[in-house]
Amino acid sequence: MKKRITAMSLMLTVMASGYALAVGPGKTLEFKGSPMGTVLFDGAAHKNAGLACSDCHNPEVFPKMKQGTVKMTMNELYAGKYCGRCHDGKKAFMIKDNCTRCHHKPAGT
Repeated sequence: MKKRITAMSLMLTVMASGYALAVGPGKTLEFKGSPMGTVLFDGAAHKNAGLACSDCHNPEVFPKMKQGTVKMTMNELYAGKYCGRCHDGKKAFMIKDNCTRCHHKPAGT
């Protein structure tokens, strides 16, 4: 019985930590380090477009859920990898020539 309770507690902890990583309502993820400016990801906008987390977080697109574990380049995006898989001008806005839709520089720079 004690092993069952321990296993259930561990399972609940793992499940709760997964929710803590999710992009909640009204929150935006910030990916810093690009010379073009911080990339902002709005989970609510993607949810409102009819997407589920698993549409992107899967072995084919983003195999890891933790922010910052996938390093990507614009050339990869243009080639249809990662965000470029949908942001191709057909399913969603085209990445190329739309830099400021994702990249945001602080005012005055």
